[in-house]
Amino acid sequence: MPGRRQTSYPFWITGVGATMAACCTHPLDLTKVRMQTIHSTSGVVRPSTLSIIRMTVRETGLKSLYTGLSASVLRQMTYSLVRLGTYEKMKASLSKDGPAPGSRLLLAAMVAGAMGGLAGNPADILLVRMTSDSVRPPEERYNYRNALSGLVTIMKEEGAQGLFRGLGTNMTRAVLMNGSQVGSYDLFKTLLLRNPLPLIDHQLEDGLVLHTISSVLAGTVATTVCAPADVLRSRLMSAHGHANPVQVLTTALREEGPRFLFKGWTPAFIRLGPNTVLMFVFFEQLKKGWRSVFPAKYMTDSG
Repeated sequence: MPGRRQTSYPFWITGVGATMAACCTHPLDLTKVRMQTIHSTSGVVRPSTLSIIRMTVRETGLKSLYTGLSASVLRQMTYSLVRLGTYEKMKASLSKDGPAPGSRLLLAAMVAGAMGGLAGNPADILLVRMTSDSVRPPEERYNYRNALSGLVTIMKEEGAQGLFRGLGTNMTRAVLMNGSQVGSYDLFKTLLLRNPLPLIDHQLEDGLVLHTISSVLAGTVATTVCAPADVLRSRLMSAHGHANPVQVLTTALREEGPRFLFKGWTPAFIRLGPNTVLMFVFFEQLKKGWRSVFPAKYMTDSG
């Protein structure tokens, strides 16, 4: 006897949705990395998000806000595709017999995040180096023309191991990101669907408003949880020569204080909120488009 039917979508749809979102928010990602990789000097006021954006446009023009876009696209089609696509598959498997417990979904998100961090590490290195190049002294710049030429240069100059610089820190960040972003998004969405909004006593329905509120809350959680690992990752990946995570951390704490761990929080939050909203909206629209262009594929469970 035929059982429950479940619509099947291509694995790559999540990567395309994430890429579309990243193209919209790339200038904020660039600003975040530049804030994280600028070393503070005593007595000098730390640059703000707006001052970094103004400096970038003034010195190299408006289009320079999209420096490193090729690396960003490569990152989304490796890191985001794996972390989101794998999570969707694991979530579907865990929910076959009913809603899965939150603890299992959180664990699934963290495992998928680790896999994404491994897959996207080379693209992450390229993105950090390409977006932070302009704030470096000329003699320390990498000058990659695009992501492909950057990959070739790293392989030639640093060998295959150069593609996995900062892997431990990056995977830790990816685990924290997927757990806090995707996990908390599902949690906030479920809570808002079950309970009316406080003060105004309004019950939300599954739609754009719900997705926006859930993603902003999830973005706040994810940005705060991931900030220390994100800053350390940027420092490690942008460094020349061998860089030890413990050495980078202790040096930065000694010279800049513990506040350095939250450098770039504002642009990271400004980026992650809209990025999460756009990512899920694009993802839903791509699924809708797939259903309309191609006949729905169904998996029928017998039994």
